[in-house]
Amino acid sequence: MKKMKKLIICFIAVITAISCSDNLEDLNQNIKDPATVSGESLFSGAQKSLTDQIVTLNVNANNTKLWSQFLQETTYTDESNYDQVGRSIPETHWSVMYKDVLKDLDEASKIITETTYTTDELNALKQNKLAIIEILNVYAYANLVETFGDVPYTEALDINNLTPKYDDGLTIYKDLIVRLDVAIDNLEPDLDSFGANDLIYEGNVSNWEKFATSLKLRMGILLADVEPELSQATVQSAYAGNLIMSNSENAAYQYRSTDPNTNPIYADLVLSGRQDFVAAITVIDILEERNDPRLSLYFEPVDGEFVGGEIGAAAPYATTSKLTERFNTPTEPGILFDYSEVEFLLAEAAARGYSVGDVETHYNAGITASILYWGGTQAQADEYLAQPNVAYASAIAASDATTPWKEVIGTQKWIALFNRGLEAWTSIRLLDYPKMAEPAEALSGYPNRYTYPVVEQSINAASREAAASAIGGDQTETMLFWDLN
Repeated sequence: MKKMKKLIICFIAVITAISCSDNLEDLNQNIKDPATVSGESLFSGAQKSLTDQIVTLNVNANNTKLWSQFLQETTYTDESNYDQVGRSIPETHWSVMYKDVLKDLDEASKIITETTYTTDELNALKQNKLAIIEILNVYAYANLVETFGDVPYTEALDINNLTPKYDDGLTIYKDLIVRLDVAIDNLEPDLDSFGANDLIYEGNVSNWEKFATSLKLRMGILLADVEPELSQATVQSAYAGNLIMSNSENAAYQYRSTDPNTNPIYADLVLSGRQDFVAAITVIDILEERNDPRLSLYFEPVDGEFVGGEIGAAAPYATTSKLTERFNTPTEPGILFDYSEVEFLLAEAAARGYSVGDVETHYNAGITASILYWGGTQAQADEYLAQPNVAYASAIAASDATTPWKEVIGTQKWIALFNRGLEAWTSIRLLDYPKMAEPAEALSGYPNRYTYPVVEQSINAASREAAASAIGGDQTETMLFWDLN
């Protein structure tokens, strides 16, 4: 009986406690997890999603290392034969860039703007954080324009609008340059920003300024044929600013040693347990023709020889050169922008007559930076640059191209952009060098763009059809506004 009385008393106490609560729903609250996601964590997630998509060579996400003919497939050759539809590659790229990158950056910006931090010192960092978010916004939107052409912009990211209009690609690009200038002006290099939440520069605002200015340089160059005056003004403005000027300043996302935070190439080459990729004959031939020291830094020989797979044909894994062990490293940084690219962009600008210094000086610096980054020595770089088919003046003299500098600079820039498929593909389209081999069973001519995602045809058909008409047709061979030659 005493035991029963104790149980009744305990039961009454619990009921009383519940009835005295201001809100019964309090009992269902999760007191262990945060109620909201911080803007800083959304920023970190967007950084990773962006870099993963830019870096990966997974055929379900990014085929541009195949289209740049750095690599060839061993078994499934559809992607190296320019099939965009079989694995819905455009849809994957579109979804990642809009949903996982731009939308997360948009939410991060809103949350950081609305957050009142615990100290004046932390509140003072908000301006830098918002400017850095804007820099990545520009990077992502510029990539979408370079990849598709006209895309949703002014009406993008509104979850209540499933049928956003597509804006004109050139108009977007010009607006992005304005936004980038504002972001650069808003940076305060003497202050911190995201700290450890920034896995590219660890919060170093000075380096973010260099990244942004280098991005401005790249965007200015892309407009050279379609808007020459704006191109020159943009490039020369960037040259007068703070650019990435060493490999230590590269915009490089630092991957971790354990899955799922490893470099996605490591996941594709090692964790997958698959043997899908080998060297492409195009890159092997070009490197061998020049006795390029990067040949052995990029690829492993087979029985003492470097062997590339025929473009578009199944390449035997056992008897074709593979990527070196460096690419099998989980912590290999993912590059969004590097010093060698800056120097090649300046070399291009100088060749076009812009006031950015000497073309040969930039050309030599770009080659040297690339060789050193991949583990070569200064002596190797000097010896390489002394070769008649590499030295700028003699290579220009030997070229039979209509515009020799495009062949000479374009080829060396492409070599330096190895492992950076999207940017190498853009460079090939802009400069038309090096010439890509025709795949064995090509489904089209060389891809000049991603076609619009199939899903857009069903949920946003009118906007998609208007955009397709505006750019000259939703075809892989349609040349984008900046690709005039």
